[in-house]
Amino acid sequence: MKLLEFLRNSFITLSVIPVVPFLMVYFIGMGLKKDRKSTFLLAMDITTVFLLLSVSALFNNIFQSGFGFYLILLIVLISAGLIGGAQNRLKGKVDGKRLFRAVWRLCFLFMGVGYLMFMFVGLIKYISQAM
Repeated sequence: MKLLEFLRNSFITLSVIPVVPFLMVYFIGMGLKKDRKSTFLLAMDITTVFLLLSVSALFNNIFQSGFGFYLILLIVLISAGLIGGAQNRLKGKVDGKRLFRAVWRLCFLFMGVGYLMFMFVGLIKYISQAM
């Protein structure tokens, strides 16, 4: 039970500050003498999980709702459909691996921007309520 609590608390902590897992993975990968580009992409892929949870929690906190995770999931699924449709039109088939990788990396980009935006808005909201 202690191990599960530790893992849960660690996961929550890393979700609150998602730049920490990015830096951890990046520097560990560079310490193992990996390729710089592949280490950066791996750090992006792992951090996306933490960003999804963090941005959905920030959304729920700012807008007083419980819909944040489902909204993000809906946007990700619509993006996958659009990119898959484009792949099908251009190549005549859908490459699932490339589709997943494209959607996941776009998710990192938009969740990173969303994290910064929602963190800033949440901070302003918190400060204005304290006054």
